Amino acid sequence: MSILKIARMGHPVLLARAAEIEDAATPEIKALISALAETMEDAGGVGLAAPQVHVPLRLFVFHVPASRADDGDGVALRAVINPVVTPVEEAGRALGWEGCLSIPGLRAAVPRWNEIRLTGLDEQGRAFDEVLSGFAARVVQHETDHLDGVLYPMRMEDFRLFGYNEELDRYGQELL
Repeated sequence: MSILKIARMGHPVLLARAAEIEDAATPEIKALISALAETMEDAGGVGLAAPQVHVPLRLFVFHVPASRADDGDGVALRAVINPVVTPVEEAGRALGWEGCLSIPGLRAAVPRWNEIRLTGLDEQGRAFDEVLSGFAARVVQHETDHLDGVLYPMRMEDFRLFGYNEELDRYGQELL
């Protein structure tokens, strides 16, 4: 079934679990990855999941600019297909500010695992297994949530730490 046909089926894409991708090497998947990367870049985001563009498939793209990386080294643009995220529980969780291209103008403090194991397929359909930490781990958890029908406010524990970007810029950053 074509990606566009799936997208037109009218599923509540952002609140549903996305389908596994059976063949990562198809031209349609390559085109979707390219479109996601271009859309994310145009919007100034650091990640974008297929369900955010009304395609209910387990795929996202992300990057971490060096200016936002915890270690000063960024993560180049990557596609992740059929991801599985496993928390490294010994590393604990932390609150951090998150926004979302699907919920413009707002952000919130969301608890996330500090370190995760990420497995899945890359853009060529090759399997990978790696550990990510800090901001990169946060971005991957956020995007993987989109594939499971979860939006970041659903992860919040304290709604006092949720608001409009302009208000939080003025008054809220010291809340963490």
